[in-house]
Amino acid sequence: MLKEFRSFIMTGNVVEFAVAVILAGAVGLVVTGFIADIVMPVVGHFAGGVDFSDLKVVLTEAVKAADGSVTTPENAIRWGAWVNAIFNLLTVGFVLFLIVRAYNKAKKPAPAPASAGPSEIDLLKEIRDALKK
Repeated sequence: MLKEFRSFIMTGNVVEFAVAVILAGAVGLVVTGFIADIVMPVVGHFAGGVDFSDLKVVLTEAVKAADGSVTTPENAIRWGAWVNAIFNLLTVGFVLFLIVRAYNKAKKPAPAPASAGPSEIDLLKEIRDALKK
């Protein structure tokens, strides 16, 4: 069983999949940083200086003690964070589309094998047919 698992885990597909998952995590971090640090400030600027990550609908205000410490945190719908997640999803989808599109353009179809003439068997059949005549 251990040998079967070893042969399974060492196949090219599993190793390639593992590399793809690790790279996807790294690309996800890059895209998240791009959205949070570059795209959303620009969108917020054109939306009147709004920081989307701070937008929320407070359902219940936070309860504070006399010393100012929070005893019960606020209950809020953070819809701005959801908007950021939607922008993140759209950007990741677009980047993946561009990557796949570039890959498909770079991948050239395999050239058709050139006909090298009749095969050895075809030549022998012709000789046989000629000898029969």
